[in-house]
Amino acid sequence: MASTVLPTQKKTRFLPDINAAASRKGLLRPRPTQDPSCPDNAKSETTTITEDDIAQFRNSLRQNICVWMLREGFHRSFTELQSLLERWKASRLAAGPGSALWLQRPLEDQPRKLEALKEHLTRAETAERAGQHVEVYENYLALARFFSEPEGRWLRCRFYELSLLSARKVKMDCGRREAEANGHVGQTYLEQGDFEAARVHYEAFHELAVGRSWQDEGGHTHQYCATAGLCRVYTLLAQRQLQCKDYRTAIQILTKAYDMAKEGGDRRMEGEAAYRVGLAYQSMGNQRAAKEFLSTFAEISRGLGDADGLGKAYKAIAQSLESEGKVGETIEHLQKYFAVSQEGNQEGNLQDACMSLGTIYTSRGQYDRGSEYFTQAYGLACSLGTEPLLRKAQACVSIARALTLLRPYSAALLTGGPQSVRTLIRWKEAREDGFSNSSGRTAPSGTADQLSEPRKEN
Repeated sequence: MASTVLPTQKKTRFLPDINAAASRKGLLRPRPTQDPSCPDNAKSETTTITEDDIAQFRNSLRQNICVWMLREGFHRSFTELQSLLERWKASRLAAGPGSALWLQRPLEDQPRKLEALKEHLTRAETAERAGQHVEVYENYLALARFFSEPEGRWLRCRFYELSLLSARKVKMDCGRREAEANGHVGQTYLEQGDFEAARVHYEAFHELAVGRSWQDEGGHTHQYCATAGLCRVYTLLAQRQLQCKDYRTAIQILTKAYDMAKEGGDRRMEGEAAYRVGLAYQSMGNQRAAKEFLSTFAEISRGLGDADGLGKAYKAIAQSLESEGKVGETIEHLQKYFAVSQEGNQEGNLQDACMSLGTIYTSRGQYDRGSEYFTQAYGLACSLGTEPLLRKAQACVSIARALTLLRPYSAALLTGGPQSVRTLIRWKEAREDGFSNSSGRTAPSGTADQLSEPRKEN
């Protein structure tokens, strides 16, 4: 009986073939071809793996980059890279589990960023050794722009600072790169909320850029960028002083912001700066100075065709006039606020103007006029759909109508007699919008859907 031939089974390897794995990663290197006269020519195609190939295969990218930097003599680049990685790790631990930083992918696990750091740090170090400070500056600037995402803000700030240090060593550009670097560093500090540090760098930027024709990629001169940055920084610094009720210091800082805006030549920025100075003087109680700056803001807004800015100016001037007891001029400027808001189809400002006019008429005892403006403000609040404004306008309309009815109702009570009693009973039964006293005079009251412009004040 013929014996049964069993098929041979291929043995399963316990460990993967290292040569196959290395071949897939491109680590195998062919040996040099042997001389044809050599009897072992058949073995000329044999491959081998070096220790470096194995390290590339087994170690992490961070470790391989660090080893390569040390081997090639880039000790400064190695120190900088290690410092950045340790700083990120410390910040992550300080933030704690569950924080946004904790959930971010570690820097050392992002090959693209590690390769960029390796490339530009070593280039910068090589250029530093050769005394090529412009190239050093360009490499640090490239790294700062590479980390443009919000989570890379701290890296961007670090490389802008390094670019500033290298820019100070460049002597052939009249300080242009140093000015640009100061602007970049100032902007990063501004984003971080360190306004004092931002002020220092923006002032250095401005000092270097004054009178120069240098321009950025957007076509703006460096002097304009410096003045715009200083205007913003001064404004933010002044806001802190205003919160502390230190109006004198706040006005000094805001005046600097206004001067920077004028120097920059941006009329809109100049108008907004004048408006802020005017409000600061208004808070301090100096209404004369406040009106000067607010009038400047109104003039600039009128020239720019800015209806919103012009309305803000009229309202602020009216508040100063009211503080001085000039009621007639106050109403005049509020009417201007009303008109410019109506012409510009700005329902929000128009509603605010109606509320202001209703308030001042009611405070003067002209309840019917106040009721008209409050009624219009209520209608505009309904169209805007803003509940807080709607509730406030509704309450003001109710109060104004009640005050409108108060005089004839009180007169009927004081007069007495059968006619007055019948009038009171009839009104309580009907509860009409108007109330007729015994003499036949009626106190008018508006309706909720009345949206036409109230009559002008004579």
